[in-house]
Amino acid sequence: MHSLVGGVNFLLKTVPREAFTYLDGQKDFVEIDHNDLYPYLLVNIGSGVSMIKVDGDGKYERISGTSLGGGTFLGLGKLLTKCKSFDELLELSHHGNNRVIDMLVGDIYGGTDYSKIGLSSTAIASSFGKAISDGKELEDYQPEDVARSLLRMISNNIGQIAYLNALRFGLKRIFFGGFFIRGLEYTMDTISVAVHFWSRGEAKAMFLRHEGFLGALGAFTSYETHSNNDSKPQHHTVQRAILNCSGDDSFRHIPVTSNLNDSETIECSISLV
Repeated sequence: MHSLVGGVNFLLKTVPREAFTYLDGQKDFVEIDHNDLYPYLLVNIGSGVSMIKVDGDGKYERISGTSLGGGTFLGLGKLLTKCKSFDELLELSHHGNNRVIDMLVGDIYGGTDYSKIGLSSTAIASSFGKAISDGKELEDYQPEDVARSLLRMISNNIGQIAYLNALRFGLKRIFFGGFFIRGLEYTMDTISVAVHFWSRGEAKAMFLRHEGFLGALGAFTSYETHSNNDSKPQHHTVQRAILNCSGDDSFRHIPVTSNLNDSETIECSISLV
C-alpha cells in the first residue's frame, strides 16, 4: 500500500496530463495543482477494493473498502458465462446489454421516470432483477448480457461507496486505479455515472493514464539500499524525465514539461546522491 500511494503521488506531481475524467464518452484531462493536491481519496480496485485517504507523501490511511471487486467480477463471471480469463470476460461484456437482465426504474413505473425522487427510467432499480420473474434459466440468457450486467453492478457499487467515503471525510478528489479498470471505457463511465449521481454533480471520478504501474513506480521511487562499505542507507533519487527507447537501444530524454500522448510510456532512471 505504501508503494501504491507513492506511485500515485509520483505520477500526479511529475507527469503532465496524468489525471482525467471520463463521462458520457468524453475524456477530459484535469490539471492538478501540486500545492493543493492533498488530501484525496485513492480507490484501488484489485481482487477486492481498498479506499485510501492520502494526506501527503508517506501519509495515508485505509479508511474503507469492499470485498466486491475485480475478483468478484471474474469469479462470478467464470461461473455464469464459462469465460476463462479476465480479458475474455471484459471483451464479452462489450457486446452485452444489461437491460435484458437488470430491472430498471422504468420497468417498475410503466416506462416513465420517477421524477419525484430524482430517478430516471433508465436507472437500475435491481441488478439481475428481471431474472426473478422472467421464468428463464441461466442458459436462456446470452452470456454477454450477463457479463455486462455483472460489470455494471460491481462498478456502480464501487462508485457509490467511494463517493460516500469522500463525503464522510470531506475529500474533493477521488482517483480510481487498479487492474479492474484497465482503461476500459465502459467501466470508467459506469463508475463516473455513479459518483456523479450520488454527489448530484458535485464530485467527479478521476482516472490515471498509467494506473497499471502505481505499485512498481512507488516501490522504485522509495527504494533504499545499503552499500557494502557504509551501513548508512543510500537513497536513490528519481530523475523526473520520460525516456523513450529507440530501435538501437539508445535512450532519448524528454523533459516532463512536454505533453505526452497515449502511445508514449514512462520509464525511470536513478542517480545516487
